[in-house]
Amino acid sequence: MLHLHILMRQLMRSSKQATLFALCVALSVATLTTLSGFARSVNRSLENDARRLQAADIIIRTYEALSKPLNAAVQELTRQGRVVPSRYYRFYSVVRRVDEGASLLSSLKVVDGNYPFYGKVRLRSGRPFSQVLGPGRIVVAPTVLDRLGVSVGDSLQVGYTSLTIADVVLAEPDRPLNLFALGPRVFISVHDLDALGLLEKGSRIRRVVLLKVITPGELDAITTALRRVADPQSESVETFRTARSGIKRFMDNFIFFLDLVGLLILMVSGAGIQGTLAAFLAEKQPTLAIMKSVGATGSYVMRHFMLLALILALAGTTVGVGAGLGLVYALTIALSAFLSPEMHLVLAGSGVAEGVGLGLTIVALFAFLPLYRLKETRPVMIFRRDVVRPSKRWPMLLSAALLGLFFFALVYWHMTDVRFGLYFLAAIAALIAAAFLLTRLSLGFLKRRPVRHLMLRQAVKGLFRQGNAVTPVVVTLTVSLGVIFAVYLIEQNLDETFVRAYPKDTPNLFFLDIQPNQRETFTRTVQQPVEFYPIIRARVTAINNRPIDRAQEHRRRGDNFGRVFNLTYRAHLLADERLISGKTLFRSDGSQPQVSILDQVVEMHQMAVGDTITFNIQGVPLTARIASIRTRTSKSLRPFFYFVFPETVLGKAPQTLFTALRVSPERISAVQNKVVAALPNVSAIDLSETLRVFAGVLQRLSSIIRLFSLISMAAGLLILVSTILATRAERIKESVFYKILGAKKRFVVGVFAMENLLIGLLSALLALGMAQLGTFLICKYNFEIGYHPFWWACIQMMAATLGGVTIIGMLASRSILNKKPVVYLREQPDG
Repeated sequence: MLHLHILMRQLMRSSKQATLFALCVALSVATLTTLSGFARSVNRSLENDARRLQAADIIIRTYEALSKPLNAAVQELTRQGRVVPSRYYRFYSVVRRVDEGASLLSSLKVVDGNYPFYGKVRLRSGRPFSQVLGPGRIVVAPTVLDRLGVSVGDSLQVGYTSLTIADVVLAEPDRPLNLFALGPRVFISVHDLDALGLLEKGSRIRRVVLLKVITPGELDAITTALRRVADPQSESVETFRTARSGIKRFMDNFIFFLDLVGLLILMVSGAGIQGTLAAFLAEKQPTLAIMKSVGATGSYVMRHFMLLALILALAGTTVGVGAGLGLVYALTIALSAFLSPEMHLVLAGSGVAEGVGLGLTIVALFAFLPLYRLKETRPVMIFRRDVVRPSKRWPMLLSAALLGLFFFALVYWHMTDVRFGLYFLAAIAALIAAAFLLTRLSLGFLKRRPVRHLMLRQAVKGLFRQGNAVTPVVVTLTVSLGVIFAVYLIEQNLDETFVRAYPKDTPNLFFLDIQPNQRETFTRTVQQPVEFYPIIRARVTAINNRPIDRAQEHRRRGDNFGRVFNLTYRAHLLADERLISGKTLFRSDGSQPQVSILDQVVEMHQMAVGDTITFNIQGVPLTARIASIRTRTSKSLRPFFYFVFPETVLGKAPQTLFTALRVSPERISAVQNKVVAALPNVSAIDLSETLRVFAGVLQRLSSIIRLFSLISMAAGLLILVSTILATRAERIKESVFYKILGAKKRFVVGVFAMENLLIGLLSALLALGMAQLGTFLICKYNFEIGYHPFWWACIQMMAATLGGVTIIGMLASRSILNKKPVVYLREQPDG
């Protein structure tokens, strides 16, 4: 009972420091609860709603006509009554008003009467989808009505036929995500497919076969049988459990992104836990010395303060869990616009428990070193406050090793791409190390620099007072601010390059699926010079006769050989290309088919001139030898191709044409309408509109990054406040001495304000320098775009940082500044 009473007195006498430690714990627990709780909730919801999200039991996807063996197998299963099929076609095309006053690139989905087997297509009228969609009638997304200025009951020209708008679609089961799409959805009945006239040879059309299994127990057996006869290079056969829907792909990427940001926050908030606990224990040194002088052993003192830390950790954990749950629901609400009503996010208790367990582990690992160093406090500290020098290095090394193992385990557990996660972890560690080194160098420079101005000189000296944790404060703020500044600068550079300062000579209107016999008609219609690019769709099946493992390729992040590629043929380099390997585009003495590859292909798989690549071109194999390797001299939005062949090799392959034009913004709509009216099968993409959508997506993602970065910045501010409280006695003494020597309160306030201003200025300058360097490297080498520093915006961000740090520091120093000399002197022991 006495022990508990002592603990409560310790907490009450240092309630502010205890609160700061608990808040740092809350930050880490809130982060982990958010990550684990949200991820578990999403995964459980996806599992529970998988059938409705896929609209079927078995999903077959291909860009070509179904192969004969697979088509025969589906027909036989249907004849036996074991499955019910539904087929649909998905592709992009331009729809327009019948008066040709406006047109819009849309995502067309041609479905039959069985679609969907599970879930439902929700219409604005509330009527059943199967009763509304029929021959001559279409169902459109609300955007179609808004952009084209039409209403339900009006007609739209789609391809070579006119169809009536019967209703408006609000949600569909297997397309719940609308974060980034080239066009709004338009549903068309399969009975109108031939009338559209859009299924030309070589057109890029996604064909999907949905199967409903009559006897659920046969699902795996039927799937296995279909996979056995499917062409693995062009056809995928998945069940509702294994297929990745649009929402699944987005959520996987989003959670992966949250994990990366969460690692940064954990590192920073962990430093906050360690810093605030060290400051709290530093304030307790007289108490520790007294306890030891009256006979308390080192182990007793450690147990005492471990229990104290545990109480605070539990309090912080409770707050953190509540904040984490709030963040989970906030994320759910923020993403509600992209989710289907078929999907219901329910918070998973196991995720919360996981977050709490990991949070307490973080506390134990970061609290180990400050608690262990309690042993180094000596009873003599009652009489003098010497700086305690660590006598042993192994506790620090052990703490670092345990933290490294913990974060490695966290990366391995949470991230599907472990290597990328480790790279990110190493990059963050390097960022923290760089911030630490620059901080130490900057503080060392300030310490040696002679300062004549009295107020500034006293402020600089204040940075180095005993117990002042300026280094961890500046490092934490630098890392957090560096991420925030870098995200803003990257976003602004992308916006400047692709949206605001769109290059004048860069194409902004792209036309797809032009048939070879439509060249002259297209050129006459647009009335300007046109360069056509043939497109032949194919898959890479082998490199140097070694087959490509598509499943393994799909697991890789970034571009890979698991997808379909666009091949082309020509005999010249483009204006923005040059050879980096090989003397000419193609050799004149080669008897085997040749191909020129872009250097980005080499990044996907190590290759060189002379190696061979095998392609599958709509079922026809083609092996070509690499004749040259090209690179692009500028990262523009001009057309480019990974694989280029001589015309003699691909000239007779099934193909469509593609072109890109530069059209003045005021003429885009007119040119698009003229082309689509003359050639309804041609799809037009207004890239300026696409870039506006891209900018909106970028802003949403960057706002999430900034939110989590601000959370990590909060840890730095907590360390700052903790440092002020830990050095309260020294600061009061300084304040009193200033006043005794005749200084006005304004001078004392100025010294303390300037000290906080120096901390904010140093953090902001280091963060800005690192952010500018990082953004420059990313823009030049990753995005290959021009770099703009945006100095005025940087000045504004720095001013906000200085203001925030100074205000918070002064608020924490308020009780110190109000201390009167006579009261302070009266409180001192005689002597």
